[in-house]
Amino acid sequence: MTRTEIEEKVRTLLIEDLEIDEENIFDDAKLKQDMGIDSLDYVDIVVIVEKYFGFKIQANEMAGIDTYSKFCDYIESKVNG
Repeated sequence: MTRTEIEEKVRTLLIEDLEIDEENIFDDAKLKQDMGIDSLDYVDIVVIVEKYFGFKIQANEMAGIDTYSKFCDYIESKVNG
């Protein structure tokens, strides 16, 4: 899966499943501050990522992932790793 495909899929999931406004999704967007993702949303993200990308997010691996770009980097490393 290419980086572009991953970013498009993540963007779609954030908009459709978490109801994040599209204008709040950009490379440097902070997951909490800019996109409004809270702890309950993280639970949904774990389920969504497992469903669409086929792996389970480990909480310790999410440490330090605070932007949209870093989140896409993480998914790309798991999908293509």
